[in-house]
Amino acid sequence: MKTGNKTYGKLCDLPKQIPVFPLSGALLLPGGQLPLNIFEPQYIEMFNDALAGNKLIAMMQPLREVSEEEKFTGTYPKMYKVGCVGRITAWQESGDGRYLVNLSGICRYSILAKIDDTKNYQTYEVEYFETDLKEPDKHADVDRKKLLATFRDYLDANQMDADWESVEETDTNQLVNALCMMSPYGPAEKQAMLEAGNIALRAETLIAITEIELAKTAGNPGGGLQ
Repeated sequence: MKTGNKTYGKLCDLPKQIPVFPLSGALLLPGGQLPLNIFEPQYIEMFNDALAGNKLIAMMQPLREVSEEEKFTGTYPKMYKVGCVGRITAWQESGDGRYLVNLSGICRYSILAKIDDTKNYQTYEVEYFETDLKEPDKHADVDRKKLLATFRDYLDANQMDADWESVEETDTNQLVNALCMMSPYGPAEKQAMLEAGNIALRAETLIAITEIELAKTAGNPGGGLQ
C-alpha cells in the first residue's frame, strides 16, 4: 500500500503502538482520504507528535458520542475494536490555532491494549489487518452495476445529482470506498462497512444499508434520507 511518499508493504513497516483519534461518524478506509479539522489541545499535541515522528494517526469510533466534559478531561467512552490507521499527507495552519489535515488511509487494525503514558491523548497497542497492505484487486467481484443503481436511487430520493461522467471513470475500489466514506449513515453502519472482510462485501454492506433506508423513506412520503 503506497500512501504519499511512503510504501507500507509489510507489518514491520507499521508501529505496534499508535495514537488514536476517537471521532464518531468519521470513516477512514484503506486508500481513502479523510479531511480533519484539528483544534482540541490534546489532538493538536497528537498531530505535532505525529508530524515530528512517523506521520501516522489512527482513527477509531467511540461507541457513543464523546461529551464536552470527556473531551475536556481526556476521558472517553468505550470504543469499537476495529479502526483504520492513516498517514498525514497534507496539512496547513488555519491562522487561528487549528490544523487542516488530510489523512490517507493505510490499513485497518484491531485494539489489543491501552498504553498508559503521560500524553494527553490515547495510545494503543494494535494488531493490523495484513491483507490491507496488498495492492487492491482491480478485478474484485463488486456488483458495480447494482452499486451505481442504488447510488442513483439514493440521489433521486434526495433530489440530488452527481457528475456521472466522473463516477463512470472512477476505479471500482476507489468508488466503493469513496461512497462508503461520504455516506450519511450513523456510526454503527459505518463501522459495519469498515469491518467488511473485503471490497466486495463492503459494497454489499453499503447497498444493503442504503436499500433499507430507501425503503423507510418510501414508507414515509416527504421524508428524505438523513
